[in-house]
Amino acid sequence: MIETSELTAERIKEYLNLGKRFDDRKLDEFREIVIETGVSKNAEGSARVKVGKTEVLVGVKMDVSEPYPDSQDKGNLMVTAELLPLSSPRFEYGPPQFDAIELARVIDRGIRESKFIQLEKLCIKEGEKVWTVFIDIYTMNDDGNLFDAAWLGAIAALKTAKIPKYEEKEEKVIYGERTKDNVPLAEYVPISLTVYKIGNNLIVDPTKEEEDIRETRVTVCSSDGTIFSMQKGNVKELSVEEFSNILDLVEKTEREIFKKIEKNLK
Repeated sequence: MIETSELTAERIKEYLNLGKRFDDRKLDEFREIVIETGVSKNAEGSARVKVGKTEVLVGVKMDVSEPYPDSQDKGNLMVTAELLPLSSPRFEYGPPQFDAIELARVIDRGIRESKFIQLEKLCIKEGEKVWTVFIDIYTMNDDGNLFDAAWLGAIAALKTAKIPKYEEKEEKVIYGERTKDNVPLAEYVPISLTVYKIGNNLIVDPTKEEEDIRETRVTVCSSDGTIFSMQKGNVKELSVEEFSNILDLVEKTEREIFKKIEKNLK
């Protein structure tokens, strides 16, 4: 497996201590974000997202199925992620690895806890039939920060998704024939951002080399100061002051990312 060398790691840390990064960005600055929707003819909604050189594809599919036992009057949500070997020599074919499972769960939790999808409006017949929303994430190139790239892809795909036609008498989904109805979503757009700690510095949107030398990371899903979910990765502890600084950084960066989402989805 290719890993960042100790020499490169030391240089990155030295730069960060000076408030600099190899690509001339500020510590709180994202790379260029490009969002393209409608990239799949077969999906109900789809998006390709590029954050710098990191690239993901996200598709939304829908089917009719039984509701979960604990939510008889709500639709279902299922998120999966595939870290394709073509996107990085570090990924291998086979059963989902921990990184893929964690990526899917972080996206799932953010969408679920923020109530971005109005699942109660996806109930066809309580206790019997509901719409299930499948969100599938595929990595095309991994140059760091898959968490935030995948989130942007999921949001963009959901924002453009249309509910397919359903014949109740035949109990059959007519794929390829979509209604004019959008997937019911909240009026607000939650933003999921991941902050990485390297030495005494906190950064957003790391390159792969920066991501490799992280001590810990925290993913925060929020909207206008309301926090819906948080996920901490790695074992390194955080002080109360550091955690407070992370929340401040998320709040500051959230506004900028929201502007970019609005611009790309117009």
